[in-house]
Amino acid sequence: MEIPRERLELLRKLSEAPGVSGYEDAVRDVVRREVSGLAEVSSDRLGSLICTKRGAAPEPRIMLAGHMDEIGFVVTSITKEGFLKFLPVGGWWEQVMLAQRVIVKTKKGDVPGVIGSKPPHVLTEKERNKVVEKKDMFIDVGAADEKEATEVLGITPGDQVVPDSGFRLMANGRLVMGKAWDDRIGIALFIEVMRALAAETHPNTVYGVATVQEEVGLRGAQTSAHVVNPHVGFALEVDIAADTPGMTEAEGLAKVGKGPCLLLIDSSMIPSRRLVELTADTARKEGIPFQYSAMARGGTDAGRIHLNAAGTPSLVISIPTRYIHSHTSVLSLEDFDNAVRLVTALVKRLDSETVRSLTDF
Repeated sequence: MEIPRERLELLRKLSEAPGVSGYEDAVRDVVRREVSGLAEVSSDRLGSLICTKRGAAPEPRIMLAGHMDEIGFVVTSITKEGFLKFLPVGGWWEQVMLAQRVIVKTKKGDVPGVIGSKPPHVLTEKERNKVVEKKDMFIDVGAADEKEATEVLGITPGDQVVPDSGFRLMANGRLVMGKAWDDRIGIALFIEVMRALAAETHPNTVYGVATVQEEVGLRGAQTSAHVVNPHVGFALEVDIAADTPGMTEAEGLAKVGKGPCLLLIDSSMIPSRRLVELTADTARKEGIPFQYSAMARGGTDAGRIHLNAAGTPSLVISIPTRYIHSHTSVLSLEDFDNAVRLVTALVKRLDSETVRSLTDF
């Protein structure tokens, strides 16, 4: 498939923007620029952006949520030798951390570094057979001592640290790799849906919401849902791809390139069964491939959205993604395109009568 250059550029800008939970400013700037002329933009007091696209009627209110934040690190202290100690922000697995390049975001500018630990050559046999714990890692920024790190490089406790991983189209032209697809792909999805709706009529008002602090407790979804008070909610997310060596169907169902996923259950939400069926029916009518998926652990912004006020029928629509919660993840542009088509078609079906039927108990 031929991918428009503008879409690739949107994905690049979103992926490469730094935005650890609580530090989403750069991502927020990208979203503001991209929705300019498409939507009215406001925010809640935690910093989530609410992009309002008015249709033929003010209601029902349809919330499309993607979270801006990514997992990363925060500097907690600087040793007298000039090494940085840090805490993880979000769910990191030690196996993917060591020897990875990072960027420390300081008031003076970017400082490159690498995550290090004691070399294996000096470890005991018992130590070599254990995973190095986060508490024993540090960031090497090349500083000679604490004074150079702080006064010359400008590093201070509280600075965010993000993976140093650029966006790249893979050789087959169908897959892309980069950091922070969890969940910049969800942000890109609602932006592209708004672009698609610009030339279409829809019987509702759409709220594309770029939430904050999802990775540390779904916090922005709770406050922004209170502002929007949606009638229907969608979390636009990544899914755990189960098509790599060693994975079994018992561990996952989603496969890259086979279409967007409808999440049947996770630890934060059981979705509206009627909304699942409506979405699947829409995909079939539009000839859009899709998959069902499930997660025993983990949750999404929909875990907060569906509990808003008296309750909101909600569903997670996700893109199968390999190697999430690491420095570099991989997903399919075709899956993304099909997700844009599916969400756009679904929004156009969600008139007052259809939405009422989701909660007509």
